[in-house]
Amino acid sequence: MTTQALRKPSLRSSIWKFIFQRPTRPYWHPYLGGALLGLTLFLSFFLSGNGLAASGGLNRLIVYVQDKVNPSHVDRNAYLLKMAGGDKNPLDDWTVPMVLGALVGGFVSGAVNGRLKIETNKGPRISTRTRWAMAFLGGAIMSYGARMARGCTSGHALSGGATLSAGSWAFMFSIFIAAYALAYFVRKLWT
Repeated sequence: MTTQALRKPSLRSSIWKFIFQRPTRPYWHPYLGGALLGLTLFLSFFLSGNGLAASGGLNRLIVYVQDKVNPSHVDRNAYLLKMAGGDKNPLDDWTVPMVLGALVGGFVSGAVNGRLKIETNKGPRISTRTRWAMAFLGGAIMSYGARMARGCTSGHALSGGATLSAGSWAFMFSIFIAAYALAYFVRKLWT
């Protein structure tokens, strides 16, 4: 036998295999996932007094970088000044650790369930480049809408909907109406 055949796999290759080459597990049943999400939302309200949201935390991370790069811009903008400027730290908000925890949790879940891979989900009639362009366009529109509506779909649909906020319900109905109206025109991205 050669010495190479007797060598144990390195720690690095073992970690790589554990994270990126695990067998793919099936998704949870949607009703179970929904029930667990509802329980998570309840516990979030019960334990912290806050619901679930994402866009506010992402916005605060961006403002933190803006304040480090160009603090005079933050000091001149009333919207940004509410979060940063002077002795205010934009990262001192409950949404920031929640967003970071969601990112870490998503990565861990993907690793454990064998779903960490680079892929582009698209229909057979469009190119990968078009799919990415449409994804970025849709994300930009949704981000702009989330800032205008003072919250994202997770904040409005989950937290606002659970507290029966009329504005949150109007936001979600608007999203569903717009999605159904636009679906006819973008269906070739998936079929």
